[in-house]
Amino acid sequence: MASAQANLCVLLGLGLAGILIMTKKLKKAVKADFGAFVERLQLLPPPPPPPSKAPRPLTGLTFAVSDVFDVEGSITGFGNLVWAKIHEGASQTASVVSALVEGGVSCTGKTVVEDMAFGISGENKHYDTPTNPAAPARTPGGSSSGAAEAVAANLVDFSLGIDTVGGVRIPARYCGIFGFRPSHGTVS
Repeated sequence: MASAQANLCVLLGLGLAGILIMTKKLKKAVKADFGAFVERLQLLPPPPPPPSKAPRPLTGLTFAVSDVFDVEGSITGFGNLVWAKIHEGASQTASVVSALVEGGVSCTGKTVVEDMAFGISGENKHYDTPTNPAAPARTPGGSSSGAAEAVAANLVDFSLGIDTVGGVRIPARYCGIFGFRPSHGTVS
């Protein structure tokens, strides 16, 4: 009887050790922001209007933008460090970003995109590939991988990305959230 109990303990021990080893193997080093951001910044909405006016409709929400949207004073690098090094900061903020900030939303940063926003795997050799919060051992999908990661990891309420051939919808699906591509010309 003692040997059966010993065998059971050994099997349980090996099973638990295997689970711990497998868990450690699946969990790669995860940054606090899941590697979603290229640059952290803070674009705050204007001060609230006087009490007689209605509050801004989006007050209290946060968002991030893919590293393809201009933010005044910030370099838009398209996920490429070489491109970022040879270009200067934007002279103005993209109209869609400005409209959201004017509506009361705070922009928290620029997120990782694939190199030159070209691809669907979400991998970036310059900034490392962001960690997929839904499945850390798997690819996040791309090209707007950081935008999807920031939302899936609850770092922001929503993100803006670009979607030519699924650049928003693919990473959103891989990260377990909803991605939407509006009709052409709806958002600029």
